[in-house]
Amino acid sequence: MTAAARPRPGVPTATYRLQLQPSFPFAAAEAAVPHVAELGVSHLHLSPVLEAVPGSTHGYDVVDPGRVREELGGEAGLRSLARTAREHGLGLVVDIVPNHMAMAPRYNRALWEVLREGPESPYARWFDIDWESRGGRLLLPVLGAPVGAVRDELVVDGDVLRYHDHAFPLRAGTGHLPLPELLDAQWYRPVWWRLARTELNYRRFFSISELIGVRVEDPEVFDATHGTILRLLAEGVIDGLRVDHPDGLADPDAYLARLHEATGGRWTVVEKILADGERLPASWPVAGTTGYDALRHIDGLFTDPHGTGELLDHYRAFAVPQTDRGGDWDATVRRAAYKVLTHELAAETDRLTRAAVRLCAASPDLALRDRAPWALRTALEELLVRLRVYRPYASEDAATVITPQAAEEARRAFAVAEEAKAVDVVRALLTGEDDGSVPELTEFRTRFAQTASALRAKSVEDTAFYRYVPLLSVNEVGGDPGRPGVSPAEFHAYCARLARDWPGTGTVVTTHDTKRSADVRAALAVLGECPGRWAALLADLSRTGDPAPDGQLAWAAWQTVFGLGPAEEERVRESLLKHVREAGTYTSWTEREAPYEEAVTAFVAAGPCGPPGERVAALRKALDPHIRANVLGTALVHLTMPGVPDVYQGTEAEYRSLVDPDNRRPATFPAKAPGEKGALTTAALRLRARRPGAFGPAGTYTPLPAEGPAADHCLAFSRSDEVITVVTRLSLRLTESGGWRQTTLSLPPGRWRDVLTPDREFKGCVPVSDLFGPLPVALLERAEDEDSEAP
Repeated sequence: MTAAARPRPGVPTATYRLQLQPSFPFAAAEAAVPHVAELGVSHLHLSPVLEAVPGSTHGYDVVDPGRVREELGGEAGLRSLARTAREHGLGLVVDIVPNHMAMAPRYNRALWEVLREGPESPYARWFDIDWESRGGRLLLPVLGAPVGAVRDELVVDGDVLRYHDHAFPLRAGTGHLPLPELLDAQWYRPVWWRLARTELNYRRFFSISELIGVRVEDPEVFDATHGTILRLLAEGVIDGLRVDHPDGLADPDAYLARLHEATGGRWTVVEKILADGERLPASWPVAGTTGYDALRHIDGLFTDPHGTGELLDHYRAFAVPQTDRGGDWDATVRRAAYKVLTHELAAETDRLTRAAVRLCAASPDLALRDRAPWALRTALEELLVRLRVYRPYASEDAATVITPQAAEEARRAFAVAEEAKAVDVVRALLTGEDDGSVPELTEFRTRFAQTASALRAKSVEDTAFYRYVPLLSVNEVGGDPGRPGVSPAEFHAYCARLARDWPGTGTVVTTHDTKRSADVRAALAVLGECPGRWAALLADLSRTGDPAPDGQLAWAAWQTVFGLGPAEEERVRESLLKHVREAGTYTSWTEREAPYEEAVTAFVAAGPCGPPGERVAALRKALDPHIRANVLGTALVHLTMPGVPDVYQGTEAEYRSLVDPDNRRPATFPAKAPGEKGALTTAALRLRARRPGAFGPAGTYTPLPAEGPAADHCLAFSRSDEVITVVTRLSLRLTESGGWRQTTLSLPPGRWRDVLTPDREFKGCVPVSDLFGPLPVALLERAEDEDSEAP
């Protein structure tokens, strides 16, 4: 069968993620198709393709869901890419953004009409705006200072109000009015950007005011915002979907059911972050998640739980005494959550409180009445900060999320026992029976869930991850720094669940959102195996080098250059400035402390990127064999475990990157000879392609336990009795304990060929040291099928 005629399967065998932007449009992606197809994946995975804010380097700021983005080449360019991909046997999976659009009226026609016509606009139902607050006017936090200070910068140009690059439509018949009256006459109110924190009256993406929430729960809005994507699916231009941030939606359950029906059941995965122990709702008609849960389990395999505990002790002694903050994970998360609720999400908390006050005041249940707004707000805050997951769902029992234990802890925030009963009132509203007959109750529960998801993302991923930094490799999207290691038994149990319940789920180790690429994390994980060595080096560096602004920053900075290896000073500096601003301890994005940031810049130049950095580089070089084992082990496990692996652009070779500033760079691809990791990636992906049954939805997963003194350092599993993966874990500890010695692995009956070193075969009970001859990993295939036609 020729490549052009090869059918595209319903479930991909593997995908390859490409980040599109004006400097890497559809034509560039089309030029990359031969390289990607040669790797052995079945689908290209594209970042959002719909019309976005001009110049956007990510595409999540959609302005027109009805058009394919012209800066990328428009629909003609997408169709050309699809044709070329199909000629090479590839399909297309596309990222979609149902939760929000860009708050950019000059480009967003639907929003422009809402600003001009107000709540009577046919587009008003598109956007999640609280018209009952702020006098029925949409707050626009775009001014650089209070309006009185910038009044001369507000210019009326015909029927348009301009403020620098911003443009807003004027309500009909108001253009002739004096500026104060003109502003008062609009359906919107341009204000100082700082007012967004407390005054905002539209739902946004997390705390990003430039992105406004979309009401896709409305069937008409769903149809209007999904029409183009659904048409491209129906016409065969695209084949599957990745759904961005479903946790922001009013009703993810109903949305995903509607999407499933509209797409005819196409392969769809959702960007759902699962907390430790949390399960994807079984009722969701999707193939699974985008794979951050897999990332946490894979990384955990190569993280030493005992060594990270010792490393935490060293970190506390080195970094925490100066601040008495950031030394305990749970406490760090709790503090961050309080701060986010009362600062970044203050407007959302206010709206939620108002909804609770209205419900209580109007309730026929007298036990709910006479609750002070401050008490209800406190109860809401205390319950929100104690959620261990992103949000409750309609298909799940909210009481399992908003637990009695959380309520008991929340009551302790009140000095008066009677006032503490506000917690029980709020919990009853959230977890009691609801037949949908009280719209205000449904609205309240929806707002609580949406606020909870924003809070979790902002407090954990965007704040606590930058305040608690014993080992940076575990501070990753979907990760749990409070429980960094995953045992082989836990990993096998997780994979068995995937194979049974979610065989088509996505799996990832690097994405456009990961804080650090998999190869950087693989290097950092080795520090958990030599905590004393690392702590001694940093103690010596702190005694002999230029002082750091604070201990936590120093600890994070030295780990950053260890993980990256040789790196430009600008990359390290920008990464660490982002780090301290996200942490918000001494400076932040909105309240910059210039002296502190200047001290960070000076420290980076003199320390990590100066002569002292050579000592960290020397340690990295000494640990290179163990970094190599982690890099190759992570890649092989990812590519052969249950699920559909997504390979991020360029990561088929060694790839060291940070979320910022690296994640906005145009895609680059490795040379023809990309080294060990490139050879491993290609071999594994091609094996998946020629044995789809072994890895597909009907495939099985079987752990293969090693035996002997170093058995815990060997992780092995079989896929459908056709393929065997074997990797080394915690290789530094292994070396220090004497190596493999008499450790063996019993292979299933038959002869097994080493795919990575084809002249080697094995059968029966094999010494692990023999398996790991040239490489610290092995990928075995049944030798009986060695004459099968390659794809």
